[in-house]
Amino acid sequence: MGGTVYPLVLLALLVLALPAVAQDIIMVPVTVDGETVKLAIRIYKPTTDVPGPTLVFNHGSTGRGTDPSIMVRPIDFPPLAQLFVGRGWAVVMPARRGRGGSDGQSDEGFAPDRSAGYSCEPALSIPGADRALRDMDAAMGAILAMPFVDRNRVVIGGQSRGGILSVAYAGQHPTQVKAVINFVGGWMGARCVNASAINQALFTRGARYPGEVLWLYGDGDPFYPLSHSRENFAAFKAAGGKGTFLEFSSPSGANGHQIVRYPDLWRPIVDDYLRRQGLGRP
Repeated sequence: MGGTVYPLVLLALLVLALPAVAQDIIMVPVTVDGETVKLAIRIYKPTTDVPGPTLVFNHGSTGRGTDPSIMVRPIDFPPLAQLFVGRGWAVVMPARRGRGGSDGQSDEGFAPDRSAGYSCEPALSIPGADRALRDMDAAMGAILAMPFVDRNRVVIGGQSRGGILSVAYAGQHPTQVKAVINFVGGWMGARCVNASAINQALFTRGARYPGEVLWLYGDGDPFYPLSHSRENFAAFKAAGGKGTFLEFSSPSGANGHQIVRYPDLWRPIVDDYLRRQGLGRP
């Protein structure tokens, strides 16, 4: 499915007005690339530790990679978390190395001169994505061992780079997750001359995942125009992937790269998708 535009009905005011749900940030030791580091993991969950459905949500990049101060910003998606936790889910947000308080250095495809930001060369960019996937795999091992996580009801998702990584990860671990939600995913913005080659190389890894993948994109995205993202989805489908691609009109004053912040845009779509995966309504 593609080309359907869902207008904004409510500007997510009801969700944003909800009281903040309980959360913890824990430093979890993991071994990745032969070294032990601590990753910062933000946890939103109901008051009980009875194992329940869990959304593991992955963060994006730091824009064009030229501002080191963004690296230390906390990883958090409060409206998304409030929606899921209010319906009995846990939401876990791992920060990859060098981001959001995690140990190590972020090294996800930078140019040789890091001040130039992320590299547009596939030989540098794609290994950066592989490094991020190794961080995700290490974090997921720790998350699946948490007492409140039902290992049979784990959903993976993410925004921007977190979205494309979630699709690729599901292809690498097809039996580990029950559903995949990709918000405005991509690795390199469309201004990169090699963006299509890089993004499609990563998205097509997700074609091994046997279930349906939900792709959610907004118009006016400065990194991933809808035309570019439709081509990525077509490549994913051509490689054997199963999925649904949906487009949304952006709220006034916002751009399409930020639709994850506005649950009223996509909540009914996500509800229906999770029902189809046998996970009920979040």
